[in-house]
Amino acid sequence: MPLPGSLDHINLYLIEDSDGWFIVDTGLGTSETQQAWQQVFQGELNNKPIKGIIVTHMHPDHIGQAGWLTEYWQVPLYMSTGEYQQASKAYQPYTKTAAKEALLFYSRFGLEPSTANARSESWLNFSWPIAPLPSEYIAIKDGDELAIGQYHWQVVVGSGHSPEHICLFCEELNLLISGDQVLPKITSNVSIYPSDPEANPLANWLDSLQRFYQLPKETLVLPAHNLPFLGLHFRARTIIKHHEENCFFLERACHKPKTGHDLIPVMFKQQLNTFEWVLAIGECSAHLNYLIYNQRLERSISDQGFYLYDRAD
Repeated sequence: MPLPGSLDHINLYLIEDSDGWFIVDTGLGTSETQQAWQQVFQGELNNKPIKGIIVTHMHPDHIGQAGWLTEYWQVPLYMSTGEYQQASKAYQPYTKTAAKEALLFYSRFGLEPSTANARSESWLNFSWPIAPLPSEYIAIKDGDELAIGQYHWQVVVGSGHSPEHICLFCEELNLLISGDQVLPKITSNVSIYPSDPEANPLANWLDSLQRFYQLPKETLVLPAHNLPFLGLHFRARTIIKHHEENCFFLERACHKPKTGHDLIPVMFKQQLNTFEWVLAIGECSAHLNYLIYNQRLERSISDQGFYLYDRAD
């Protein structure tokens, strides 16, 4: 299904049951995506209905059409509790409190007042197309098993990219539908958000990736972005190494006190557009918090109100 920007599209999946189909992830809540779904309904379902909608996590390219699809087919939505609750909160209009949180977050990062205000406005006003979510859902959790057709799909939960990300592993097929938890080329964004500035999502992310070593080494992975691939363990190690390298270079750069803004070029060499700046600040903050929690960096506040990061020698 289509996406704007460099990713271009998202991979969504249909799992066939004896008397219907389950959809895994839904695409953005745009008319273009709805038209693409209509083409699928007309040409790919073999006269079987949709029985349920499974959403891996709450990001808009995954959950954007969940409300429309559940209404269209009159079927339930399956999600983890953490993802449903976060989605219900995230896609509501922002409050005055949220505006204050955002401005403080970007100011603490080391941005001058005008830039901090602009980044805050970008965060608050950036809107993704999301169909209204259904008021009910069926909660699924780590270790649950979904019997679909002749196969059994084990729910494997990760965290860090989002609160309680669902993956589906089928032992009979040696197949993993991974969502954004393990991607073959890019590394999923792991960010701090203004509403939870002291969180440590990178620790959760690294722990989650370790869990995938428990699955067979040559599992075929069906990701949300890029092509299906083999080599799950190798890819998990590569992602972990990428984040460890980022942490090493950030720590080394803090040979004297630095703001988060000073440290952005350590992680991001390319030119960033407005939306990429928001993601970059969130991801850099996640790595800095991880280093603080692991006592590799110390944090203080400058006279200007900026957070300063220094090596914990």
